[in-house]
Amino acid sequence: MAPPLDQLKETPSQTAGPYVHIGCTPNFANIAGVYPADLGASMVNEKTLGDRIDIEGKIFDGTGTPLKDALVEIWQADNNGLYNSPAETRGDADPNFTGWGRQPTDLETGVYRFKTIKPGFVPFPDGRMQAPHISFWIVARGINLGLNTRMYFSDEETANAQDPILLRIEHQVRVETLIGRRKGDIFTFDIHLQGEGETIFFDI
Repeated sequence: MAPPLDQLKETPSQTAGPYVHIGCTPNFANIAGVYPADLGASMVNEKTLGDRIDIEGKIFDGTGTPLKDALVEIWQADNNGLYNSPAETRGDADPNFTGWGRQPTDLETGVYRFKTIKPGFVPFPDGRMQAPHISFWIVARGINLGLNTRMYFSDEETANAQDPILLRIEHQVRVETLIGRRKGDIFTFDIHLQGEGETIFFDI
């Protein structure tokens, strides 16, 4: 017989701790033989359609110190704005693009890096088009719940100005915290957990 629901208590939350890399990126943690390569380490191959780009940055705590034990995951649409997901009903996504990546920050520098493509436009539920963007999820020691944010592109100013999510941000001066800056084929996107220039995070 099941116990009354009022006797079931929520388990205390735990931070990701230093052990998240052992389970999620064992090769990075020097644990061989679990996977040939860590899941999410590669998003593209030689047949992937779209403009190849690199995304890199650091994750800073409230003191301005880069986190060196964080784990970052990204999720994005392909070149045509389609997601590699069973829930995608608008068409077939590029089979040579995973749409999802996972990378640890470097243990010495704190830099994370992704090799991916620039995503296409995707529709908002009301039909308006969202500017090209990439969703980020961050965990690290001291973070009880994974943090969700987005990176938009500095070379999409017109689309960004009409994006239905960015338009909902009350303090528009903070939109800049969601913009990845382009230099050549590299977009730099630093994430600030607290303090001056704190990145906007989404409650999803």
